[in-house]
This record gives sequence, structure tokens and C-alpha cells, in this order.
Amino acid sequence: MKHSAPHRSALEELLDETGAPVVVFDKVHLAFDDNVVLDTISFTLIKGHTKIILGASGSGKSTILKIITGLLRADSGVVWVNGQRVDQLSERDLMAVRGDLGMIFQEGALFDSLTVRENVGYKLYEETDMPLADVDKRVEEVLGFIQLAEHIDKMPSELSGGQRRRVAIARAMAFKPRILLYDEATTGLDPITATTVDDEIIKLRDLEHVSSIVVTHQLRDAFYVATHMAVRGEDGKVRIVVATTEKEREAEFLMLRDGLICFEGDAIALRESKDEYLRTFLS
Repeated sequence: MKHSAPHRSALEELLDETGAPVVVFDKVHLAFDDNVVLDTISFTLIKGHTKIILGASGSGKSTILKIITGLLRADSGVVWVNGQRVDQLSERDLMAVRGDLGMIFQEGALFDSLTVRENVGYKLYEETDMPLADVDKRVEEVLGFIQLAEHIDKMPSELSGGQRRRVAIARAMAFKPRILLYDEATTGLDPITATTVDDEIIKLRDLEHVSSIVVTHQLRDAFYVATHMAVRGEDGKVRIVVATTEKEREAEFLMLRDGLICFEGDAIALRESKDEYLRTFLS
């Protein structure tokens, strides 16, 4: 958990406004020798919305996440993350930007030698001066949110694949980042288990107002996240229900092909597209 400053900057207040752009790519180009991975692409992620990036293997989906986190530098173009132009930042300055990003990897990337409690609280233990009691309280809070509180003292090897992915999500959300990046978070999971991970993505977006970028080639999961929403009932319980049309439009698909964006729009527009490549991909 990051300590809030006594006075918020004008930039922080702007980024908290509805409709604020939290990630902006402006004509971003990246090539490795003669292989053009991203060909002057541009897109914007709005606060509290979801951008779902689709595309064939090698189309540049994960590359976008690496550029956002500063692990890769584009050859040209401008990249803004939470009001910071990351393509111009030094490695030291990038650390502050990364402090507001949570990353969920394909296999979860948990520390095998640490318990669930230690995994989820790792960044808080290592990078903040929070009292241990406060860290434990936050760990218990996020594990309760993903309904895995009873597994807090287990080792990752004692968990199922879906549970490990959900613990990875808890670890990413423990320090309350404003943006979460999911890199093939459901790959290799059966449909029922994958849905439990999808539900957490939806809950974080709708209840915690986290902005998210979901990189996947799993169409079932992509459309599920785009067409469902989380609501909290009068009894306090959270339910995942079919999204209203207005809510569905807050999840936008971005399809990559040959380094270019060949489609950008909501689930309805994607399903109704007459483009031959899109129809082949979706089928």
C-alpha cells in the first residue's frame, strides 16, 4: 500500500477524473532488424476501462505491455502512462511509474519458496516501511477479495492452477495500483477455472475502479470479460452479471495484425464486423 501524500498534485486529481486517459500510445513504432512488430500504432486506455488486445502469436500483444512498463523502448512515437511520458524517462524515474502498475504473468510467477501470505505481501514487505501488522491486514484483505483467505499459509505447490493465478492477481493488487496488466492470465486453464480468473478481472475493474489491459488469445475469456460486470447486492455479496450495453462499451477490443491495429471497438462491433480476417480469427 502506498502512503498518500498530504496534498494531491493537479496531475493526480486530473487522472482521477472520469474519462481521464491513463495509457496513451501515439504513433508507436518498434522493429527488430527487418521485423516490424508495431507499425506506428495509436490507442488510448481510459480510467476504469478495459482494453482487450487480441492477435495471432507474434503480433506484438505482449510487446505493448513491455513498452508500458519500460522493459522495451519503442524506436519512435510517444507513450504516456498515468501522465508520465515513459519513453523519455530514465530507468530510475521509471521505477515510480512501475509503482502504479500491477502485472499478472501467464504462469502466475509466484515464488515457490514463499507462502501465499509472503507472495502477496512481498512488495509491501520489501519496498515499503509499513508495519508488519498493516501489511498482514492488507494481505488478508486482498485474499478475502479473491476468496482465497483460507489458503493464506499454504505454499504455491499446494494450490490449483487457477488458485495460483488468483494469488498472482492478489499480489498485483496488494499495493493498490491504478493500472493492471494481464499477460495471457488464463492460458492453460480449463474453461471453468479460467472463469474464476476472469471474474477477478471484472471485480477489480468494476468495484475497485482499476484500469486494465488484457492480452489474450482466448476468445471465450475475452468476450466474457467484455460482456459481464460485477455488482454488489444489498446483502454485500458480489455477483457477476451480464453487462448493460453502456457498461459493455467500457471494454474495448484492439486487434493487431502485421504490426497494425486492424480493429478497435466494443464486443458488438467486433461480432458484427464483416472483415474477412476478423471473421476467420473469431471462428
